[in-house]
Amino acid sequence: AGGGGGPGPGPPVPAAPGRAQVFTTVVDTFLEKLAAAGSYQRFANCYRCFYKLQPEMTRSIYDQFISQLQSSIKEEIQEVKDEGNLEVLFNSLDKIVEEAKNREEPAWRPSGIPEEDVRSAMVPYLLKHRSYLRKVLKEKEEENRKVAESVLAGRDRIAELQQLIQARKHAWQ
Repeated sequence: AGGGGGPGPGPPVPAAPGRAQVFTTVVDTFLEKLAAAGSYQRFANCYRCFYKLQPEMTRSIYDQFISQLQSSIKEEIQEVKDEGNLEVLFNSLDKIVEEAKNREEPAWRPSGIPEEDVRSAMVPYLLKHRSYLRKVLKEKEEENRKVAESVLAGRDRIAELQQLIQARKHAWQ
């Protein structure tokens, strides 16, 4: 098969790592940098007298110290992750971000001026409510107009019946 490099079918593009993975990577990087900052050379310089007397013992103590420090930090971070339910929160945040990618309009952000923020949030709602009330008002006015027409038609019919009654009464007499 030919060489790659061009567009076309190839290996799928790996998805961006989730926030939980990024967090784990950050913690691991932090631990590596911590171990680098607390190098054996620095440790030996701090305990120079002991190092001169027992270099192998100093190395052993250093290895145990770094190992215990890293495992202690990992345990603490795991405790924080468990107590804060971070895995679920990270996954939920990833899901929200993924769903938001399909939105066309930009997400709302506060301007820092509370009056404007409230206005920008309330005005569309109030305009929508006003148009709804106008529609209901139109419907009620139309309903009232029809009722008024039927009342007037009923009055006309009553007047006709009264005239008919009067005419028959005169005819009978």
